Amino acid sequence: MYYDLLPRIKNAGAARKESFMAPYSNLDLAIAQILVAAGYLKSAEKRIIGKKNFLEVSLKYYKKKPAMTDFRLVSKPSRHIYSTYRELRPVRQNYGFSVISTPKGIMTGKDAKKQKVGGEYLFEIW
Repeated sequence: MYYDLLPRIKNAGAARKESFMAPYSNLDLAIAQILVAAGYLKSAEKRIIGKKNFLEVSLKYYKKKPAMTDFRLVSKPSRHIYSTYRELRPVRQNYGFSVISTPKGIMTGKDAKKQKVGGEYLFEIW
């Protein structure tokens, strides 16, 4: 799940790794694709090794520093936070962005606001 994927990305960046493998889920793939589109990751692909599915994530660096600085989990397994599109605010003065799980799929807070759709507020990243 995303609450396992995000610390893996941050730790791999701190260890200066080019890429890493994580357990696969459709939610993790959708989130990784959003992070690729936003410029935080180079690529994210599904890999099948034996009979198990993995998500291979390639990290992106700017001036030898990881592109992803930090994140904050809003919804957790123990507590789910929901938000309407009117309640969505800029993250870190528009330096970062939020990720929302909506009935129309996983999307950034800006996209959710444009489409006027709310949902579960998953996390913020910068």
